[in-house]
Amino acid sequence: MQPFGCIMCFEVMKRDVFQAIADPTRRAIIALVALQAMTPNAIAEHFDTSRQAVSKHLRILTECELVQQEQRGREIYYSLEIDKMKEIDTWLEQYRKIWETRYKQLGEVLEVMKKEKEK
Repeated sequence: MQPFGCIMCFEVMKRDVFQAIADPTRRAIIALVALQAMTPNAIAEHFDTSRQAVSKHLRILTECELVQQEQRGREIYYSLEIDKMKEIDTWLEQYRKIWETRYKQLGEVLEVMKKEKEK
């Protein structure tokens, strides 16, 4: 038996953006649509996989708001959702600053050790 409210949680919950971009195929799709809007068939031509598999990847990327769909006549075109990528970059920036500070501190420690060794 499931705890009360558990079903509701799954209905509301979105896919995790970082799980979406962890997949190499989805990262490759992001790289493709970053250059130009493409149809699913055009995207599928770049992979040795079924059109259905590409559609599944596109659905996940769309649910995570990493790509957006635009209807043009009878075709659907997918393009990169720049605002979502900026949001990810902003989140990563805080960790980038931490690691840059740590690398700088490590460089300083290594420089001190090098000078002590030369003495």
